[in-house]
Amino acid sequence: MRSLLIALVLFLNLAAPAAASPIPKLTPPPAPAVLPDPLGRETPRSTISGLIGALAEHDYDRAAQYFDTPANSNRQRVTAAARARSFQSLLDNGGSLQPYAVLSNEAIGRIDDELPVDQEYVGQITVQGKKVPVLLARAEEDGRQIWRVAPATVEQVAIATRRSSAADSEEDGLVIAGAPLKDWALLVGLGVVIFGGLWMVALLVVAGTRRLVADPASNGLYRFLEAALPPASLLLAVGLFFALAERLPVAIVARQTLLRYTGIVSVVALVWFGLRLVDAIAELAIARMQKRQRRQVVSVITLLRRTAKVLLLLFSGIGILDTFGIDVTTGIAALGIGGIALALGAQKTVENLVGSVTVIADRPAQVGDFVKVGELLGTVEDVGIRSTRIRTLERTVVTIPNGDLSARQIENFAARERFLFNPVIALDYRVSSAKLKEGIAIIREVLRGHEKIAEGARANLAKITERAFNVEVFSYIEVRDFDANVIVREELLLAIVERLEAAGIGLAFPAQTIVFSPDEGPAPLSLRKGDD
Repeated sequence: MRSLLIALVLFLNLAAPAAASPIPKLTPPPAPAVLPDPLGRETPRSTISGLIGALAEHDYDRAAQYFDTPANSNRQRVTAAARARSFQSLLDNGGSLQPYAVLSNEAIGRIDDELPVDQEYVGQITVQGKKVPVLLARAEEDGRQIWRVAPATVEQVAIATRRSSAADSEEDGLVIAGAPLKDWALLVGLGVVIFGGLWMVALLVVAGTRRLVADPASNGLYRFLEAALPPASLLLAVGLFFALAERLPVAIVARQTLLRYTGIVSVVALVWFGLRLVDAIAELAIARMQKRQRRQVVSVITLLRRTAKVLLLLFSGIGILDTFGIDVTTGIAALGIGGIALALGAQKTVENLVGSVTVIADRPAQVGDFVKVGELLGTVEDVGIRSTRIRTLERTVVTIPNGDLSARQIENFAARERFLFNPVIALDYRVSSAKLKEGIAIIREVLRGHEKIAEGARANLAKITERAFNVEVFSYIEVRDFDANVIVREELLLAIVERLEAAGIGLAFPAQTIVFSPDEGPAPLSLRKGDD
C-alpha cells in the first residue's frame, strides 16, 4: 500500500509541469488563393469578348459556359449548347451588342445605370418582333465573382427557339474567322464607301476655300479647314459605320470584331485631328510672331507644340492598348511615378521653363532692348527656352537662366517713351544779377524753341555756390531712340553755350582768388586752376 502511494505521488509530480505548460496555439491553414477564371469572365467586357471568341470558333460547349444555366447532366449541357447556338442566330438576325470600348472593364460593372449592381446591359435581341435587352448577371462560382448571360435573357432565347420553326443552318459560302466571307466583305465595303465619300467631300471643301481666300498661308479659316477636315471625315465615317453596321444582316462575329477594331480607327482619327490642329495653330502663331520680330515667343510655341504632340501620342497609345485588352493601369501608375522622379531630378530645368513662360508673358525685355539686370548692363540678344543671353558693354555674352531672370529686377532702357534732359549749367559767379537773369532767360528760350522738348520744361536758379550760379534744367526730350536722344542733347547744349557766349555770359570753372595785403606782397593776383 505504501509503495502504491509513493508511485502515485511521483506520477503527480511528473505530470504537474506538463499540465502547467501552456498549450500551443494552432495556426489555421492559409486560405487557398482564388485563381482567375479560366474563361475570363471577371468583367462584362471580358465575358462578351470570350463569348464572341467561342462563337467564332463554333465551340458551343465552351460558349454555353457563359450562360447562367444548369449544366450538370449531359442533357443539360446539350441544351445549354443549343441555347448558345440560338443566341448567335438571334444576334446575327437583328441583334446587337455594345461596342468593345463601351463595355465596362471593371469587376463590379457600371454603377451609374438604373439596373441592380449585379446586372449589366450589353445589347439587345429581337424576339417575336420585340426588342429584348441582353443582360449579364454577376454570381459567385468556386469562390470568385464572374459574369454570365442572365437567366432572364436565357429564357428569352429559349422562347425564341421554341417558336422558331426554321432549323439552324450552316453559313453559306466560305467561312473566315467564324463568319461568312460575304459578311466581312459587306462590312469592309461599307466602311470604304463611307470614308471615301466623306474624304472626297472634305477635299472639295478645302479646294473651294483655297480659291476664295486671298492669302491661304495666313488665313486662319483656311488653315483650320485644311487641318481639320481630313481627320474629321475619318471620325465622321467611324460614327456612320457604327450606326449602319448594326442594321446590316451580317454575322455577329464579323460585326462585333470590326466594331471592336474600328474603335482603334476612331482613336487614330482623333489623334490625327489633334496633331494637324496643333500644327496649324502653331504655324499660324509662328508666322505672326515672326512678323513682329518676337523670336522668343516662337521658341515657346515650338516647345508647346512638341509637348502637345507627345501627350496626344501617349494617350492614343494607351487607348489602343486598352482596345487590344492589355491592362494599362500598371503602366499608367509607372508613368506617374516616373514623372514624379523626373520632375524631382529636373527641378531646375522645370524652374527655368516656368521662368521662360513668365518672362515671355510679362515681356520685361525684348530681343534688342538695352537693359540693366542687377549690376549687369547690356543688350538682350536672345530669350530662349532655358536662358537669356545679354551682350554687355565690353562685348562679352552673359547667359542668365530664365528662372533667375524672372526673379530679378529688370530695368529696360529701351521701353522709355522720352528721355530726361536734366543738366546743371554753372554760370560765372562774377556776373551781375541782370546778366544772371538774362542767362536764365536764354536757357529757357532755347528749351522752348526746340521741337523735341516736351511741354513743361523749366530752368531755374537752383543753388549759389562759392564759385558759380547753378541753373538747373528739368525737361524731357520726346524721342524713343537713344541715338536720337544723344543728338538732341548735343544740339541743346551747343545752343545754350552759343547764346550765353553771344550775350557775354561766361560759364563757371574751378577758380580761386588770393588777396595779399600791401605789406606782404604784390597786388592781388587771381590764380586759376584747371581740371586735373
